[in-house]
Amino acid sequence: MQRIGEILRSGDWLTRERIRLVAIALAVASAAGVVFLIATSHGGIDLQGRPLGTDFSNVYAAGTYALDGNAAAAFEPAQQFARERALFGAATQFYGWHYPPYFLFVAAALARMPYGLALAVWLAATLALYLLVLRGIVATALPSPAAAASRGKATDDWLLLSLAFPAVLINLGHGQNGFLTAALLGGALILLDRRPLVAGILIGCLVYKPQYGLLLPLVLAASGRWKCFAAAAATVALLTAATTLAFGASIWHAFALSTQFTRSVVLEQGNTGWYKIQSVFAWARMWGAPIPLAYALQGLTAVALGAALVRLWRSAAPYPLQAAALCLAAILATPYSLDYDMMVLAPAIAFVAVDGIVRGFAPWEKTFLAALWLSPLVARSIAHIALVPLGVPAMLAVFVLILRRSETFPLPPAFMPQRAGSNATTSPR
Repeated sequence: MQRIGEILRSGDWLTRERIRLVAIALAVASAAGVVFLIATSHGGIDLQGRPLGTDFSNVYAAGTYALDGNAAAAFEPAQQFARERALFGAATQFYGWHYPPYFLFVAAALARMPYGLALAVWLAATLALYLLVLRGIVATALPSPAAAASRGKATDDWLLLSLAFPAVLINLGHGQNGFLTAALLGGALILLDRRPLVAGILIGCLVYKPQYGLLLPLVLAASGRWKCFAAAAATVALLTAATTLAFGASIWHAFALSTQFTRSVVLEQGNTGWYKIQSVFAWARMWGAPIPLAYALQGLTAVALGAALVRLWRSAAPYPLQAAALCLAAILATPYSLDYDMMVLAPAIAFVAVDGIVRGFAPWEKTFLAALWLSPLVARSIAHIALVPLGVPAMLAVFVLILRRSETFPLPPAFMPQRAGSNATTSPR
């Protein structure tokens, strides 16, 4: 046992050959699963009687309402359910529409296509954006000559690891938006200092998942990124105006009423399944905590995360660590995040990994980073079978390791910031 502990602590077990072997196995299994799902479907319905892309069916149904000029109907569960059954058959289960009205633009555009084509276009386009951002993180986080020797190690397997990440299969199977969320947040963090206005626009577009915006304004303000802050606010304002013009002011009342159903039935009562929701709130409810206590625990978590982020982003910590911590905090701060939302972990892992390749890894970091990468594979099933949530503890553990790394694992001389006028290499920030 002591020997195993030493191996896990050092991370020496995590060789490139083992990483590639696991990644290839998962990628092949994921591809086989997708092919099997499609090959055994009939008329767009899988063997379990669900539409291919399951959750995407609610986006498509809402889009048809928007095209009919009755967008508000998507926010009424009974009408949304009726449209889903009309489109996919009387045996179709309910897939709720829980997005703000902004997302109706995307839904309406996709609903102009046949369902199968719309699903394929949606997944292909957002997957491409996700891969583009992951490639960008690897490229921009190792910009200096001092990192050139390490660049090959970070980039050789980036595509394999990005595609094999277990949350990718979850998103493909559910037709979900995790690729887009990861792309918007990761892309904004890549461009934050170089193109703050573009970064702000990307952050503003995240308004379709407002629960991820709890800590973003705090970080932007605390770190003095006011151009980005203003661009994000302006983007939200313009999207709100456009949505109101397109669908009418009443759409906001319909959305407000629908949030009561989402909060009480989906979140508080857990009809979606506590094992699917990856949050402190769901963890507490799954273990029998009353609703007020679960909210209190979630609130304390969000406050602690916010305080830690402010300190980290106002410090001289390497930018990749700041970016990774923000990705993790974004998903941990909200009570409503499902396992497909764990796609946000991909840019977080990428930022920490490239920082580790440049500066070396501290004890336990390789092992915990690998555990976080694998966590979407088992987070739902183990919580369902054994009531043991693994996703939240894994995310919290890596968040703590990032904080520790930022304080106790200093930059080597080659990456230390230099005084103005120096020709030496600057920090990878």
